[in-house]
Amino acid sequence: MINITEKQVEQFRKDGFLIVDKLIEPEAAQAILDRYEGIFQRGEYETGIKPDEVNLPSGSPPYTHQICNAWKSDLAVARHILSEDLGKACAQLGGWNGARLMIDNLLWKPVNGRPIGFHQDSMYSLWIDKPALVSCWLALDHTTAEGGTLVYIRGSHKWGEAKPIMQFHGPEDDLKEVREWAETHGFELELVPIEVPPGGGAFHDGWLWHGSRVNRADVPRRALAAHFFQSDIQFNPALMTVGNGPIYGRYKKFGSNEVDEAYFPITWSEDGYRTPGLDEYLEKGIV
Repeated sequence: MINITEKQVEQFRKDGFLIVDKLIEPEAAQAILDRYEGIFQRGEYETGIKPDEVNLPSGSPPYTHQICNAWKSDLAVARHILSEDLGKACAQLGGWNGARLMIDNLLWKPVNGRPIGFHQDSMYSLWIDKPALVSCWLALDHTTAEGGTLVYIRGSHKWGEAKPIMQFHGPEDDLKEVREWAETHGFELELVPIEVPPGGGAFHDGWLWHGSRVNRADVPRRALAAHFFQSDIQFNPALMTVGNGPIYGRYKKFGSNEVDEAYFPITWSEDGYRTPGLDEYLEKGIV
């Protein structure tokens, strides 16, 4: 159970993030981690459905590998991503009456893995009319500052809307855009690395600057992220070409801005509503 207190909500609003030592049981984290090799290295998808994005760039030093919307492909992933607890926690932190999944990310940063550039998630979500997000990052390995863990910049969710960064995967200068933004507007960078055991993690505001640095540890760093909108969103046709719009705009219906729950399910609502069929899918893998 993920129980968010009013004090934690206040801290989230102040800092832009909330670190939690235990989001799920270590055994549940291991069950997800056990799926990684098959999903990433052999393209094994339990449900037979390929994820929306499979980003496995090669290079030396290596890049972080990323798979998006693995909940459609694997039930161990889906049982965390689509849980009512997770949706409720994100809704509480966002001040919403319901939470709808935008996307999940399976992340695998190898030893010496390059950084992910510091960015704002919501800048990639402008194809929705209410792009403010709440995200949950779940550690599947024990994370350390030197091991390329997620890093937040405290209070940066209050710095305004910037622009998508020039290079997301493996930039030479991972802090370039946020440093320039801070210098221009008179802000100071306070970096906070997320150090938690397997099953721990953190929530963050969609406008918070964050990224991950080079993995200088001798073990990989693997994690699962989930990004949520409030439940009453619609497509924003004017900005469908911005951010991830060209990818997820494929789910827009002709002549309508309605967001289809089959692809962006509502996982929790104050009135008890959940997208029909979710629980059957989690139990049996039946869509």
